[in-house]
Amino acid sequence: QVLMWAAVAGVAALLATYKKYCAGCHGADGKGQTKLGTRVGSRDYTDAKVKATLKDEEMFKAVKEGLVVDGKEKMLPFKEKLTDEEITGLVKHMKAF
Repeated sequence: QVLMWAAVAGVAALLATYKKYCAGCHGADGKGQTKLGTRVGSRDYTDAKVKATLKDEEMFKAVKEGLVVDGKEKMLPFKEKLTDEEITGLVKHMKAF
């Protein structure tokens, strides 16, 4: 039962991290239809066509190092705020939408 509570706490921490750092652009639902998300071109992570293009290592790099497209910063880097373990969890969460 201790492991179950640890897993629940881990999921709660992951969701809190997503809400704090990701939901502003990607939305609570992963659709990217927030004010900021539409401005920077956040993709709809619930769309099967988008999901088919997602690669863990590219997503991890984008979260850790930020994302620049055509010379424009689309996403800030989070390497100073998140551990590799947290980033890996966020990537899994995004792919689960």
